[in-house]
Amino acid sequence: MQTKLIPLAAVVAAIAGGAQAQEVVKIGYVGPMSGQSAHLGKDTQNGTRLAIEDLNAKGFKIDGKPVKFVLVAEDDAADPKQATSAAQKLADTKVNGVIGHQTSGTSIPASRIYYNAGIPQISASATSPVYTHQKFNTTFRLVANDNKLGATLGQYAVQKLGAKKIAVIDDRTAYGQGVADEFGKGARKAGGVQIVAREFTNDKATDFNAILTNIRSKNPDLVFFGGMDSVGGPLLRQMKALGIKGKLMGGDGICTEAMPRLAGPTAGDEAIVCAEAGGVAPGQQKKMEEFAARYKQRYNESLQIYAPYAYDAVMTMAQAMADAKSADPKKYLPYLAKVKYAGITGDIAFDAYGDIRDGALTLYTFKGGKRTLIEVVK
Repeated sequence: MQTKLIPLAAVVAAIAGGAQAQEVVKIGYVGPMSGQSAHLGKDTQNGTRLAIEDLNAKGFKIDGKPVKFVLVAEDDAADPKQATSAAQKLADTKVNGVIGHQTSGTSIPASRIYYNAGIPQISASATSPVYTHQKFNTTFRLVANDNKLGATLGQYAVQKLGAKKIAVIDDRTAYGQGVADEFGKGARKAGGVQIVAREFTNDKATDFNAILTNIRSKNPDLVFFGGMDSVGGPLLRQMKALGIKGKLMGGDGICTEAMPRLAGPTAGDEAIVCAEAGGVAPGQQKKMEEFAARYKQRYNESLQIYAPYAYDAVMTMAQAMADAKSADPKKYLPYLAKVKYAGITGDIAFDAYGDIRDGALTLYTFKGGKRTLIEVVK
């Protein structure tokens, strides 16, 4: 039997054809992988990676052709300058889409770079209204914005917690100041309350003695903090050390599984009331619990807060690519704007700004060192 020789050109063509059949789709992720918020950045990256692994495991196809999703991750250390550098690297790499950034202060400056490059960007956590109100058609988010989060917390503080005298602190970041301002508006709108102090710190501070001493003299029954858990935890410790008895309230930045560890024994039972920009109605709870179990099995640690939203962000982006029959950002971007996707966190669709429609908020407290659900509101 004679062996048939295959010309080298035919071999090269076959290899090239195989490569083309497996299109690579690059999903960028940017968040704080170093610094004080690294635990949250890692959580969001883990959610992004888990979605990519699931898409590859099920042999996701675009226009009937198999594709391979790959993660291209960058660290912005929650720093705006580093964020723009990371965004430019992803743009130069020609990623097909970006999940991130985590904070509003990094998402906003980075968004212009993605817009100029025509790359869709979905943040799983940035809540400043500015982010989606820049007239950039490439910006989307999966959580309610600060207008809703802050206003809802302000009303809840007055109407449900009965707060009469409130002190407000923020960390001067886009997120912290924004949510604090909206909280103040919501509280005043609810009526019958005094904002007895308006103080600020920064997102790397560890000593709050001066501002807390001033606040103590006003005897507030609630202190609102706009910022992240890495500052909120030590802040609560020092509040209690100075004898400030009021509850600490904040947004999703302090509504993390790490907060009791950062606050120590002062977290106590119901010493903190916080809201997560997002949340699932009772009908979605089973999906969320199943995701949390898979996350734990995959990473051997509990999810923090943003991983399920990052997971849904990737899946929503993939759905838009499938609808457009293309992973080319220019081709699937219009489909992303009108996408409908049933995610872990709920039904996903965007309004004209790129904000999530009917964004939910979840109110929590902490008991026995564990985050405990109060209620989901829309």
